[in-house]
Order: sequence, then structure tokens, then C-alpha cells
Amino acid sequence: MSDLDLVILCGGKGSRLKNITKNIPKPLLKINSLSFIEIIIKYYQKLNLNKIYLLAGYKGQLIKKKFQKKKFNFVECNVIIENKALGTAGSLSNLKRKIKNNFLLVNGDSYIEYDLEKFINFEKKNYLGKILLTNNKNYKQNKKLSSLFIKKNKVIFKNSSKLMNAGIYIFKKKFLNFIIKKYYSLENNVLPNLINNKKILGEISHKKFIDIGLKHNLNYARNFFFKKKNSAVFLDRDGVINKDLGHVHTYRNFQWTKGIFKTLKFFNQKYDYVFIITNQAGIAKGIYSEMVLEKLHNKIKNVLTSKKIFIDDIFYCPHHPTLGYGKYKKKCKCRKPGNLLIEKAIKNWNIDRKKTIMIGDKISDKNCAKKSKIKFFYYDKNLLSKIKKNC
Repeated sequence: MSDLDLVILCGGKGSRLKNITKNIPKPLLKINSLSFIEIIIKYYQKLNLNKIYLLAGYKGQLIKKKFQKKKFNFVECNVIIENKALGTAGSLSNLKRKIKNNFLLVNGDSYIEYDLEKFINFEKKNYLGKILLTNNKNYKQNKKLSSLFIKKNKVIFKNSSKLMNAGIYIFKKKFLNFIIKKYYSLENNVLPNLINNKKILGEISHKKFIDIGLKHNLNYARNFFFKKKNSAVFLDRDGVINKDLGHVHTYRNFQWTKGIFKTLKFFNQKYDYVFIITNQAGIAKGIYSEMVLEKLHNKIKNVLTSKKIFIDDIFYCPHHPTLGYGKYKKKCKCRKPGNLLIEKAIKNWNIDRKKTIMIGDKISDKNCAKKSKIKFFYYDKNLLSKIKKNC
């Protein structure tokens, strides 16, 4: 699905956490070095998103200060703060004049992994949305869309079912026609009627569901994300993803290397994360701007996602130590062979160096990988078979 927005509900007080959320909203709680919101956004930023909306309430100014206009994989974040509490349904009324696309809606205090590609493939007529369901061992104690079941892809209520709402949805834009500006609940007041009227489809994830609403769950989340070490592949851009024609900065002059789509699909299957890391001295030299580069990178993402290929993030260095102008004339550690960008990614994405590789076409790429102690391969036309044989 193209033209997709991401909406994260961040308005709750987190009253069950008591003093922990006295001075900070629950979604801003730190999970190691990142806030919980950032962990959620990182999971979705690989998609071809148009915008990210954070619907804030309690201490919303703290969320706005940190995230307003911030970009994740070139997707801008917008924070909307409620003037008064509107609940999980009423808060969506603030999107009516802003959102232009179908949208993913997720809770800002829970996390689960699932088949994103399958879930967002939603264009069926006569349905308004889709819900992700997860296992609920304590389903009798859960009042918010518990005891759910899927029959012929449609969600229904079934007393003997131990599936519950995971707090993740995809809705058509016209779903907002059912929302009014008052305090009420999406889970209790809106979705039950739509489910009973057979307007909601469903899918199931049996992966671990994490809700940080209780103190012991918060502690579990911190342990879970700390222990989970991920594999990754870092790819140079010019000379690996596309032909190096010299300061390529428009899609008109962008030529994909032969076989790269098949190779990238393999990387998506084999590695947890796929990154692009590139020196862009053309910015420092005044040949093109960061805005122009951003436009190109968004186009690259759009083309790849249309082929069901996902890039988790793109890192670039805009500096040059001698040929740059103004703030871009700088000897930095992020320009390869410097490895600052890789080191930041390793920390923020919890990457295991032993399960990570880098692919480039220059000695500076190899030296960058060597500094970060990750395995390196030079790009050639037999790259895919080489990786399959050696990794």
C-alpha cells in the first residue's frame, strides 16, 4: 500500500506506573538509550510513509519538544497535543483536516513484531480497517476487545477465544468519518460496533507482546530490548546500489546496479536490518542541497518498497575536509573511512558486530568496516552468490 501515514497514540497518563510517570509521559520512558516512542518508530520507518503523527495529551509539550519536525528515515514527525483529554477515539478527530491517506494506528505504550508487508496489503472494498490480534493468557481479565477470533479473515467476538487486540490497526481514511470530537474509547465504543457489522478484517501475530503499562512489564521491556542483538548489512550507495556516475543527486541520473533488487530481497530475508551508508561530498561542494538529496532518497525508498524491499535507514555524511563550504567544510568522523555513523547505528539499533557485514566498492568503505570490526565484501557482479557462500 502506498501513501500511508503512521499515527501513534501517546495521550495516556500511565497512572498504573505511579511515580515513574509523574514528570514524564509514558511513551518517553527510556528503554536503554532510546525512548519507547523511538523504538516503535524505528520498527515502522522502513515503510513508504508519508508522515508520522504523534497524538499527545499528558505532558504533551515534552513529546513535542523532542519530536516535532524530527525526521526518521526522511519521514517528518508531527505532534498534535489535545487541549483536553479525548480518549483513544476522540483524539483521532484531530487528524481529520490533516491526514490525507490511509493510516497505520498503533498504541504508544506497546510493541509487537508481525508481518508488516502482509498487514498493510489492505485495499478490500466494504471494509474500513484491519486489526492485529495476539495471544491473551489472561483474556478473562481484559475488557478491551478480548475474546476475539478470525473467521474468513473477518474479526468476530468468540467467548472461547484467547486472542485479543494488540493495539495495532490499519484504517482507510474514511474511517475518520465515524469519529467525533468527544471523550470516548476506540476499543470500547467504536470498534465493537464495526466488528459486529463485519467491517473489520484481522490477522494474528504469535510474537511476544510487550506492554509497558505496568512496572514489571517496563522492566521486562528494558531487558528484552537490551538482550536482543540484531544482525545487519551496511551498503555503500554509489557503486553498490547505483552506478557511480559522480555526485548522483537526481533520480533521472540514478541507475540501479545489475541484480541489486534480487540481492536486497535476500538481505531483507537474511538480516534483521538493512542500511545504506554514503558519503555525499556534493553537498559540501555546493553541487546540491540536503533537501535535494532527501528527495532522491525518498524516491529510492518508494521504488524499493513498491518491490517489497525495505531499507531501515539511510545514513549520509555531507562534509568534506578541504573542498567544502561553510559548515560543511569539516574533518569529521562520519565521513568514510570514519565509522561514526556505523557506531551510532550499532548502538541505537542494538546490532551484533559478529552478525553484521558491510559492502562497498572503495578502500574507504573497507577501512570503515575494519574500524567497526565488521566483515567486509567488495561489490562485484557476483555479490549475491559471494554472500550466500560466505555468510
